Amino acid sequence: MTLPAAFVARRRRLQDRLAGPALIVSGHARPRNFLANRYPFRAESHFLYLVGRPLEGAALWMDPARAVLYAEPPDPVEALWSGPMPTLAALSRELEVEVRPIQELTADERCAVLPPQDRETANWLEEIVNRPIDAGGAELAEADAALADAIIELRLRHDAAAVEQLRAAARVTGLAHLAGMRATRAGVRECVVRAAMEAAIIGQGMTTAYGSIVTVHGEVLHNERHDGELSAGDLLLADVGAETPEGWAGDVTRTWPVSGTFSGSQQEVYQVVLAAQTEAIAAIRPGASFREVHRIAGRALVRGLTEIGLLRGDARELYERGAAALFFPHGIGHLLG
Repeated sequence: MTLPAAFVARRRRLQDRLAGPALIVSGHARPRNFLANRYPFRAESHFLYLVGRPLEGAALWMDPARAVLYAEPPDPVEALWSGPMPTLAALSRELEVEVRPIQELTADERCAVLPPQDRETANWLEEIVNRPIDAGGAELAEADAALADAIIELRLRHDAAAVEQLRAAARVTGLAHLAGMRATRAGVRECVVRAAMEAAIIGQGMTTAYGSIVTVHGEVLHNERHDGELSAGDLLLADVGAETPEGWAGDVTRTWPVSGTFSGSQQEVYQVVLAAQTEAIAAIRPGASFREVHRIAGRALVRGLTEIGLLRGDARELYERGAAALFFPHGIGHLLG
């Protein structure tokens, strides 16, 4: 668990970049099929980055000189259903920030906010700051854009606490993939392997960073089904990552043979993909273009597929004609943390 001093320092660094008041909210849990049956609550990432606790319905108000966390006071009735909550005074001591009841939160249209991902949270923000908020952030007010730029600048370089969190997420993600390999055998269903992988994550006190993809149909990029049965000649793709309680994610995709041994053609294709990955990693350095790293991987993929006969023609020309997209329709990756 990250010590409170790290969050104090993050808030201070953000305050140094603010020109006026700003509000960062945690959000609310969404109902599933009726109001009392809710999806698990996951706080907004930037709130977790600055506070460290997934406090539902909370808001962090800041200006260049002061930071105040507004949160729900403990409810004795709710304690019966969800367990006791800390008092606001105890929360203040634990988090080393002033904490006040959410009912006391006041702001106006001058207060900068970050656009939430959902309409419900946007409606809540609109009530607080008394102006329209665009869910998803397609259109930002000037103050909101300045706050977003400040957050981006703050988070482009990870502090030591963030690196530790990312390493923890990566370690548990690795454990999950090893558990998946051990659970893989012909005759079991994809869901059995998924269960083994997610059990390894949950057993470490973490959760999944996204919906797990465990499938013999890896050509379907975001396959959400896990009911297929594994056969000896299949390759199993697992895209599974762990997330720490502070919201830091691992994200790893691996493919392995159900039988434990690659066939000759499977081995050839695997080596082509591995070579593309290796070349892309070698190209990553400060100042490198994300797009160019993607192109390096794509050119390596086309070159390798040409060498093993799955593509015919000049590799450079094939790449320029878009042949890589037949096998590589997505990006090289995305940011973590």
